[in-house]
Amino acid sequence: MEPDLFTAAEEDRREKDPASSPLAVRMRPRTLDEVVGQQHLLRPGSPLRRLVGEGNGGPAGASSVILWGPPGTGKTTLAYVVSQATNKRFVELSAITAGVKEVRAVIEGARRAAGGYGKDTVLFLDEIHRFSKAQQDSLLPAVENRWVTLIAATTENPYFSIISPLLSRSLLLTLEPLTDEGLRGLLHRAVADERGLGGAVRLPEDAEAHLLRIAGGDARRALTALEAGAGAALAKGEEEVTLQSLEEAVDRAAVKYDRDGDQHYDVASALIKSIRGSDVDAALHYLARMIEAGEDPRFIARRLMISASEDIGMADPHALQIAVAAAQAVAMIGFPEAAHTLSHATIALALAPKSNTATTAIGAALADVRAGLAGPVPPHLRDGHYKGAEKLGHAQGYVYPHDVPGAIAAQQYAPDALRGKRYYQPTRYGAEARYADVVERVRARLGGDVPTEPRGGTPS
Repeated sequence: MEPDLFTAAEEDRREKDPASSPLAVRMRPRTLDEVVGQQHLLRPGSPLRRLVGEGNGGPAGASSVILWGPPGTGKTTLAYVVSQATNKRFVELSAITAGVKEVRAVIEGARRAAGGYGKDTVLFLDEIHRFSKAQQDSLLPAVENRWVTLIAATTENPYFSIISPLLSRSLLLTLEPLTDEGLRGLLHRAVADERGLGGAVRLPEDAEAHLLRIAGGDARRALTALEAGAGAALAKGEEEVTLQSLEEAVDRAAVKYDRDGDQHYDVASALIKSIRGSDVDAALHYLARMIEAGEDPRFIARRLMISASEDIGMADPHALQIAVAAAQAVAMIGFPEAAHTLSHATIALALAPKSNTATTAIGAALADVRAGLAGPVPPHLRDGHYKGAEKLGHAQGYVYPHDVPGAIAAQQYAPDALRGKRYYQPTRYGAEARYADVVERVRARLGGDVPTEPRGGTPS
């Protein structure tokens, strides 16, 4: 039998003995209308609808489809639904275990099925980003000649992980993490549906909330945990999946954390204040609580970027680079791997020297502007790149800094009302000690008031 081929006999066995299949498999949608989430892909007339022959446009022109999205968002499900809707054979391979030999075997089988039985084949290739360039090249003849309808799934950016010839011949569809509301509907359906638990147990609100937290937008994870919890409850003769039974079954304590309530802000605040206070262990604790509660990793990354400028700033200018890199990495990889990246950034920020001068400097400048303390731009700094500027005296007398020794020209830059104003008051913490010395020398060369003595003690 071909690798993971859903034959008629296999489908018949599953229908006769549904308990032999996991809950996530039993609850797999049979039509596009049963798919949870991904509404942006399921609108009437969408490419996915046309792929299965719905709408006036007929089947979509692309013979290959690439599904890009986080785990558990329905990539395998959509491939299976397409095969069912188009009445095609469905073959599933994983790039983790399969190679060129297995791919060629499936393609040859598809050619025989098409020639002998007139039956087309859908080849679902999971984790395609794990295939090398040569392995992906082996798919091109089948795609170009339409010997199979290839539906490939990836959790990584296809523009980096999939070869250009295959990408250009494919319809790229991006899947999004499932919302809590979508997952909640899926859990209710699984509890009540005869294909699922058939009403054998009840799911109270606290257990449901815990399932949503640990799912993290992953439908497969939610259904797997529900099945484990229901099995534990029924084994004890209980008709309700209690929070305790669920915790015991999935071996994960419920985190007292409401992403939409006060604790969402309390825990986020505690994370930032622990970083500000340089308590790396407390910061990691609050980070772990946010991760375990299913917090959006992008929200955490945004808070870290803010902290890098607000609380560290010039004491370690590289902190912002670390936070921004972490945010970019999180957007590309998602959970669970993003936990390592967020930990990396949290530790670096917590242990970095601290300075809030970037915050206080812009705060003081904004306060003056809002109070009306501004004044006209000095004439020699105004734009002189237009006809008539010279007659107005604009840009006249401007000294080009690169033409003088040290590249610092002693001329007025601030408006008259702000001459001698000092917004930036550097500390002598971390790298900012060097900037404190620099700004003192620069201000002395520019002229004006003697700068205020920098805050802080000896450089650290």
